[in-house]
Amino acid sequence: MYYKENELVIRSINEQDLPRLWQLMYGKEEPEWKKWDAPYFEHKHVPYEDFMGEKKKWVDQIDHWAILVDDELIGTLGYYWEHKPSNWLEMGIVIYDPNYWSGGFGTRAIRFLINHLFTTMPLVRVGYTTWSGNERMIKVGEKLGMTMEARLRKCRFYNGEYYDSIRMGLLREEWEGNSFFRD
Repeated sequence: MYYKENELVIRSINEQDLPRLWQLMYGKEEPEWKKWDAPYFEHKHVPYEDFMGEKKKWVDQIDHWAILVDDELIGTLGYYWEHKPSNWLEMGIVIYDPNYWSGGFGTRAIRFLINHLFTTMPLVRVGYTTWSGNERMIKVGEKLGMTMEARLRKCRFYNGEYYDSIRMGLLREEWEGNSFFRD
């Protein structure tokens, strides 16, 4: 997959991306991005050598992509099968570099991914799960025409507080009915 819109590029992860990707993911003991990306799950450090030894997990995979702005790797985007026999696919995104938060890059990247998934697979729905503490991720879904399909109340515990788990989803006919998002 390769998509470009102005300064934003979504493409397969290549071997040259791995040092930067490791730095963004594991270069700091408590990275800022982890406060928003499921912080209730422990962030386990992966040594550089171990990460580089798992390059098959990242390089040229159909379910993981690099997000670049002006040729700088800032995040990743991907999907996984919740239940492949019923074509239930979930997607995810992390913009690791806080300098690129709230700039619309995540919304645009997910728009590319949604369009790619609906164009290349016989899906009837795409979605993602976030938590009520990540209001920016909820807003991304709303901007893309997604529906809050589920709100599991107070099931995520973080920093002494309970948060809701949020499921956002979009049906193919909703996506196809709104050309603004596809273009």
